[in-house]
Amino acid sequence: MELREFFTEDAIKLDLQGSGKDEILKELIGLLGLDEKSQGILFKMLKRRENLGSTGIGKGIAIPHCRSLVVNRLRVAFGRKTEGVDFKAIDDSPVQYFFLIVAPPLEVSNQYLPVLGKIAGFVKEPDVAGRLAQVQTPKEFLALLEEKAA
Repeated sequence: MELREFFTEDAIKLDLQGSGKDEILKELIGLLGLDEKSQGILFKMLKRRENLGSTGIGKGIAIPHCRSLVVNRLRVAFGRKTEGVDFKAIDDSPVQYFFLIVAPPLEVSNQYLPVLGKIAGFVKEPDVAGRLAQVQTPKEFLALLEEKAA
């Protein structure tokens, strides 16, 4: 299983506009192309998850994630906010890179946790944060995933 197979160009946004946690979450959810009601439900689910503890894992990275009936298969999105946002990350640093993961409550292929683990491993590689900062297009982001065989 490679991360590249889960990402599509239309679910990658390299210039997030939001200035706070809620706005960023809504923008990331918007990349999934869901209807308005589903987006609202998903936002509530992600907020609930964030209230349990921030998904900001440090070093400018956050991996907001949840399970929800609004999707029928695992969905992922990537967003970048160059100047960073206070996401209450564990290291108290602003977050620039956001990997959203949403999966149905029951998935036959059970990819939710493996994908979460793969993303965590990918972002911990020493050169990845610097490379994510330099990516200019969704295609370049996908190429980075392929190169790292993440």
